[in-house]
Amino acid sequence: MDLAAIIQMIAILLECAVVVIAVLIATRNNKTYGWLIAITFALFALFDIVRIFIPYDFPLLYSLILFVACASMLYAVWLMYNETRKS
Repeated sequence: MDLAAIIQMIAILLECAVVVIAVLIATRNNKTYGWLIAITFALFALFDIVRIFIPYDFPLLYSLILFVACASMLYAVWLMYNETRKS
């Protein structure tokens, strides 16, 4: 396993850690944006796993995963912004 592959696997583990923490934010603090962050980083991890373990090139699948992840994060950030404006 080369250095790039090791870094990629560590990145996937970090993405999974973000998912866990985001779910805790969603469930313990009752924040919708926690679920959106969890969805985003779960999709990022899925994207990385698909790229590593499926040797064929699926540009439409990659684009769809990244599009949904970005849309989810955009909505999460919008919710956080609106929450800070109310305080």
